Amino acid sequence: MDARQLKIEAARAALAHVTDGMRLGIGTGSTAEEFVRLLAEKVATGMTVIGVPTSERTAALCSELGVPLTTLDETPELDLTIDGADEIDPELTLIKGGGGALLREKIVAAASARMIVIADRSKLVETLGAFPLPIEVNRFGRRATEIAVAAAAAELGLSGPITLRMTGGQPFVTDGGHFILDASFGRIPNTRALSNALHAIPGVVEHGLFIGLASVAVVAGANGIETVHAPR
Repeated sequence: MDARQLKIEAARAALAHVTDGMRLGIGTGSTAEEFVRLLAEKVATGMTVIGVPTSERTAALCSELGVPLTTLDETPELDLTIDGADEIDPELTLIKGGGGALLREKIVAAASARMIVIADRSKLVETLGAFPLPIEVNRFGRRATEIAVAAAAAELGLSGPITLRMTGGQPFVTDGGHFILDASFGRIPNTRALSNALHAIPGVVEHGLFIGLASVAVVAGANGIETVHAPR
């Protein structure tokens, strides 16, 4: 199977966890979009669900395909979030934010009773960090925040380029109006310590380490679907 087919199969397996009447968090990215397309088919044949999208991009796709939407203000407690990931470690700690929606993704995941991650096998890693860690930062004082991030990382023995994400020659701007720094640390042995250090920096809005949020990963590979459960 090619990469897209693997994403479709993971999304199809995750859809089996969705039942009538659910309040869903709906993720962002190419794998999540395959889930939206499959979910829309179910809705068209009578399934009743309501979703909170994690980005304007996902909201537009849901609206186009007829998936009913709500907001977290209207529906602050969700049954299940289904979303992709950029990296997944054996504890089901994730790096997310490659699509630029990490803040809303984390808010939605935290408001959900469960989070299922859908991915292909290439996203499974022993230690997070080969994928650059996205860090959403306030535009004000961005350079000072970048210096503080580098210093906090150095205290933990981490180093590597920290770059401002660009698009079309301009800084990428998130749905929340923030910038993203992509930190290429290479290997993050202590994700909890890095999370705490980043949260202590005033200019950091949120980061792409998702710790203790995912309960299940549905992973598609050449040998079929593998379901990985978070350690208890």
